Amino acid sequence: VSCVCIYESCVCMYESCVYPNIAKGGNVIQSSLGWNGVPERAIDGNRASIYGQESCSHTQNDLKPWWRLDLLKTYKIKTVTITNRKDCCHERINGAEIRIGNSLNDNGNDNPRCAVISSIAAGTSETFTCNGMEGRYVNIVIPGRAEYLTLCEVEVTGIESDDSIEYACG
Repeated sequence: VSCVCIYESCVCMYESCVYPNIAKGGNVIQSSLGWNGVPERAIDGNRASIYGQESCSHTQNDLKPWWRLDLLKTYKIKTVTITNRKDCCHERINGAEIRIGNSLNDNGNDNPRCAVISSIAAGTSETFTCNGMEGRYVNIVIPGRAEYLTLCEVEVTGIESDDSIEYACG
């Protein structure tokens, strides 16, 4: 625990804070629809990673496929966790980028980059740290090639940008 005190008023930061998943309340859209894999499946709160379990989003074989989450207000993003497909094709996510910002230029794919996904093992979840990047939009995009984008779950943690304390928990 670290605390900052001004006169008799103190604010303490706890290293073990649990941040809420703010993705569930957002709106989602993707570059196209493939195999009934609507974009909402990626924020349904279910990490099921076999496509037939109907919990993964899926695009067509698009050039530069993307998926975008609108958080409806600006947040300081702490982490983005992505669950990859298990039953096939887990390598399709390789090279995808997580982008965060307030712009809709190029469908939000021009926003600053939080991370490049080198790979995520089949059926597993990987967490990427975004260090408080600010934005309303969280995009996952595969640049530079034609590919299918399948996301079995996307979880985002953070706090509203106008919150002055990092996060209060204890």
